[in-house]
Amino acid sequence: MIKYIKSILGIKTPNSNENDPMKKFLIVGLGNIGAEYENTRHNIGFKILDRFAKEESFSFETAKLGAIATYKLKGRTFIFLKPSTYMNLSGKAVKYWMEKEKVPLEHVLIITDDLNLPFGSIRLKAKGSHGGHNGLRDIESKFATTKYYRYRFGIGSNFSKGRQYNYVLGEWTDEEQEKLPERIERSIELVKSFVLAGAAKTMNQFNNT
Repeated sequence: MIKYIKSILGIKTPNSNENDPMKKFLIVGLGNIGAEYENTRHNIGFKILDRFAKEESFSFETAKLGAIATYKLKGRTFIFLKPSTYMNLSGKAVKYWMEKEKVPLEHVLIITDDLNLPFGSIRLKAKGSHGGHNGLRDIESKFATTKYYRYRFGIGSNFSKGRQYNYVLGEWTDEEQEKLPERIERSIELVKSFVLAGAAKTMNQFNNT
């Protein structure tokens, strides 16, 4: 009865999902802001979150250090972040929103491109080095640990020596563009699974697929 009365009056109970850190997850898509970067390989994190938002009919709002959106599913709250700090300072935005929303580190997922994986390959990892990725490097320095979940989306390494910068900031080929929609759909399924089923089950189901 008390809970019913509180709901009528709009009073939230202490067990509200919005206040329960164990029900909140911060999903971060890495990328660079600006139209010139929109369709580049380095922006796959932004691209996955934008597609997620379109499918589930929610929108991002400009906020401090990034664009933010919230989505609820089966008692869980997804907090999506697209940092506006540019790739090299991604950690600043991630740390700010993790602390602001009181999201535990084990509920943070970073979506990033990976040169060391063939195009379209997907890997969920619980820890690891930044591998030369400047966004992960900054996140690692801000967290002071390499033990955080990252979802690595393979972009391949089809570039000549000294052309890595141009490759990651280059646009997808026509062949890659044709295959991207299915891979992005798979990525959205992985994110949902990470939140709803947990990391271990998600790794078993999605890694190497």
